[in-house]
Amino acid sequence: MCAGEPAQFLEDTHKLNSNKLTAYGLTADMTTTNAPGLTIGRVVAQSRNLYGVQTAAVRVQAQVSGRMQNIAFGPEDFPTVGDWVLLRMPASLQDAGIIERLVPRQSVFTRKAAGTTSNLQVVAANVDTLFLCMALDGNFNLRRLERYLAVARDSGATPVVVLTKADLATDFANQLTAVTATAGDAQVLVCDATKVDGWQELQACIHPGRTYAFLGSSGVGKSTLINRLLGSDELATGGIRLADAHGRHTTTSRQLIVLPSGGIVIDTPGMRELAIVAADLDSTFSDITDLARGCKFNDCTHTREPGCAVQAAIAAGELDPKRLRSFHQLQAEQKENKELRGRAREHAKIEKMFGSKKSMKAAMRTAKNKWRR
Repeated sequence: MCAGEPAQFLEDTHKLNSNKLTAYGLTADMTTTNAPGLTIGRVVAQSRNLYGVQTAAVRVQAQVSGRMQNIAFGPEDFPTVGDWVLLRMPASLQDAGIIERLVPRQSVFTRKAAGTTSNLQVVAANVDTLFLCMALDGNFNLRRLERYLAVARDSGATPVVVLTKADLATDFANQLTAVTATAGDAQVLVCDATKVDGWQELQACIHPGRTYAFLGSSGVGKSTLINRLLGSDELATGGIRLADAHGRHTTTSRQLIVLPSGGIVIDTPGMRELAIVAADLDSTFSDITDLARGCKFNDCTHTREPGCAVQAAIAAGELDPKRLRSFHQLQAEQKENKELRGRAREHAKIEKMFGSKKSMKAAMRTAKNKWRR
């Protein structure tokens, strides 16, 4: 390390050639994404309003520009780990770069922020494959898996179900059958940390230049799997450290890591809840949507309507009623959260333009009076 240069700018654990952004997932079509005076880079770490950005030459710390803050109406308009950005490079590594724009995302994984009514949290961007981790111990929950699958499919990434702690399964055969049926066309992998080759199936899914994220509840073994792919216990070190304007250091909760094999992993914290805003329910519950085509009414809610093919399948023992309840629950949750998020964005727009609804109404009255004259 060169004297006087902060570690957060130079950290590149695997000593990859940082002049080649292809190692971080840069594709041929992105090389034309440029603007005079701006440099393309990928967000590899985030802590509140601080970002670690890997460029072709160096890793820098950055903040979003004032213009970007002014035109943003919500968290989804700000960078997150995995985003490609165009930034103005700092004069020295002691200064922060300025992120001016986001490169259009290929995929984005979002959820409603925990403990809020309408705030959105962007978990990761530009992910090719989402590994949905669920342990075969007390964590096993098909309803939670349905939720993860619905959100993953909506994100634009390919979902892959990863079953961990296979050595703790009490009814492995039936659990695997149930998961396979629930996963639909999504691939299902089984990992057993007690065996030397218990994660080779996962390793075979990792390809150079492709981006992967691991999602799941705390304690399902995500960090163990990533450390296996890394060949070390790197995640135990606590991640990349960023320094704010006052020199205070903070450790990131999310980071992007290039694996020795060339794959790219975004590590995300464990989720106690996954409140959905957008979800692909039709693909996740394709058995229900297929049955619904046989319903007497096109707008059948599959509750009490006569001629409901879905209810007929339940009566015949062909569909688990718990699955229909899960479908209805996610459907209602998605509708409610979308409406809340829509109102929140409209409120943000009003505040940006007028300062408050009261000011907006006053401006409308003034304009109306001028028109009458």
